[in-house]
Amino acid sequence: MEPSKYAGLQQLGQKVDLPQSPEEAVLERVANSQSDVDYNVRFTAPEFTSLCPMTGQPDFAHIVIDFVPDHWLVESKSLKLFLGSFRNHGAFHEDCTVMIARRLVDLLKPRWLRIGGYWYPRGGIPIDVFYQTGPQPEGVWIPDQGVPPYRGRG
Repeated sequence: MEPSKYAGLQQLGQKVDLPQSPEEAVLERVANSQSDVDYNVRFTAPEFTSLCPMTGQPDFAHIVIDFVPDHWLVESKSLKLFLGSFRNHGAFHEDCTVMIARRLVDLLKPRWLRIGGYWYPRGGIPIDVFYQTGPQPEGVWIPDQGVPPYRGRG
């Protein structure tokens, strides 16, 4: 292990309280030692929660993030804390999904990023939100996100 590679990380290996908001959350990155190769990284958060900005009621989603890194990888504990910080955050589904993508793009400057926000029904209507930075890179295996469309009881 290269200790200098991880120097400056504030959260890894430390007890860290869940941030109170996404704005307070600190996303951290580490150098990608495989930056000469195109490959996909997938993060799946099947128990994502946020709050409805109108009612304060909880909203639930299955979030899938795919990205082809360039020089940086997201440190996964900081990502977990960032995603958890939405528990007290009031925003519509579209805002939460795109906010996550934009923070990651700003931090990592990836070659490509895609996020799928598969939200459970609110008022009887499921809302799925998709964002990507551009065309899928050629020659990189990026599997389907594997989340079926919402079918309810049928």
